[in-house]
Amino acid sequence: MQLHYQIEGEGEPIILLHGLFGSLSNLGVLTRHLHNHYQTITVDLRNHGLSPWSSEMSYSLMADDISQLIEKLKLQQVTVIGHSMGGKISMQLLANLPEAIKQVIVLDIAPVNYPLNLHQDVFMALDESIKSGLSDSKAIIAIMQHYISLPVAQFLLKSFKHGSWLFNFKAIRNNYTYLAGWQTIETCYKPIYFLKGSHSDYIKPSYHQDILEQFPLAQIFTIDGAGHNVHAEQPQQVLNIIDSILTSTTN
Repeated sequence: MQLHYQIEGEGEPIILLHGLFGSLSNLGVLTRHLHNHYQTITVDLRNHGLSPWSSEMSYSLMADDISQLIEKLKLQQVTVIGHSMGGKISMQLLANLPEAIKQVIVLDIAPVNYPLNLHQDVFMALDESIKSGLSDSKAIIAIMQHYISLPVAQFLLKSFKHGSWLFNFKAIRNNYTYLAGWQTIETCYKPIYFLKGSHSDYIKPSYHQDILEQFPLAQIFTIDGAGHNVHAEQPQQVLNIIDSILTSTTN
């Protein structure tokens, strides 16, 4: 699948992958900093943003989408930064294409199966807003707030343009078993870094063994005062760690 992407800056390549219900603009706080010293490639994942829609949506397929992009752009020794769903794609990509990937930085997600009701409130909010047929953002937020918080509703509305949703809600819901799940990969001896929010349950201490069994070289950092959206809630802490990683590994 040919994904929509944006390239900024020059230097060693960094691909940035957003999370579920997001788009390439979600990691803008990272891109605006990194493109001063690196070539950044931000991507709309399948069924999100301006990229094509598909009824199929597994991590294997989405990693293949990124592999095709790497081949198309003739990239080598790529650093991949992925948040949440984008982090799982990054891990799958590292396992599938180790020769092309230099390292991966994962933002607040682990290579484990998550509960299938994790986004149930979001699904209910979207269901009701779509059923309403409303096109006014304020009215949609009012409906959504019966199920989710205002910040989550405002995040979702970033993908509501000209009266329609940019993400393929039907495909996301139909494939959610795959998106919440994870197929354990064979041990991968490549550099990988996990940044977890101190207030987030996405990387529990009990998941550390799962991480290290699949990625023995993994390092885990805690972002103080952050929930799941670590880059949005504590951008300077996240950027400081990313800068340190990149500086120590830049040729």
